[in-house]
Amino acid sequence: MRTETELNNIPPERASLEHRARQTQTELEAAKLKVKQIESDRKKLELDVEAKKSQIEKYSLQQFQTKKNEEYKALSHEIDNCKAAISELDDKQLELMEQADIATRQMNEIAKTAAVALKEVESAKAALGDKETRLKKELDTLKSDYSRLEEAVEEGVREKYVRLRKLKGATTVVGIDRGICGGCHMKLPMQVILTCQGQQEIVTCPNCGRILYFTREMDLAVA
Repeated sequence: MRTETELNNIPPERASLEHRARQTQTELEAAKLKVKQIESDRKKLELDVEAKKSQIEKYSLQQFQTKKNEEYKALSHEIDNCKAAISELDDKQLELMEQADIATRQMNEIAKTAAVALKEVESAKAALGDKETRLKKELDTLKSDYSRLEEAVEEGVREKYVRLRKLKGATTVVGIDRGICGGCHMKLPMQVILTCQGQQEIVTCPNCGRILYFTREMDLAVA
């Protein structure tokens, strides 16, 4: 039963490891995407700056061609606006460059952490696979031994044990210590204790119904 429980725990353990690997990869992809997005925004600002510079060249050419004072002033105003916009765009580019440096450092740290985590996950999965193989072989041996031992037990007792096992699980057969049942921890009548000590018949706890046993290592002293 313990071996089966260990085997049943392996799939959720493996799923937990795979979830950790996916989560690590997701964090790394998010960090990469952030760096990529900042770089994309910075390039867009570069294009905006180039567009403003082109407008300045256009307005400067129009100034050279115009003969009207009002038009010249209007074009000068537009040029000043473009220069102001370029200055603002340059400031934004500097901010994005700083953000890009920070994001890149964070991405590199996450990449290192992810590499270590993924290595640990793969190692743990390999160990889990080895454990699963070992437990399956162990379970096959235990089932074979169980079948052999089962045949040596009187049918009525065996049926009683099987019924109890469905109810009590791994604590179907329990020992006696200081006159106490190892299953329900209730005090046992002296006659039950002495009968169990005699080892001539199957004895059950009058409180919980579990099968009792006694070995010399156990203390039969009753408080």
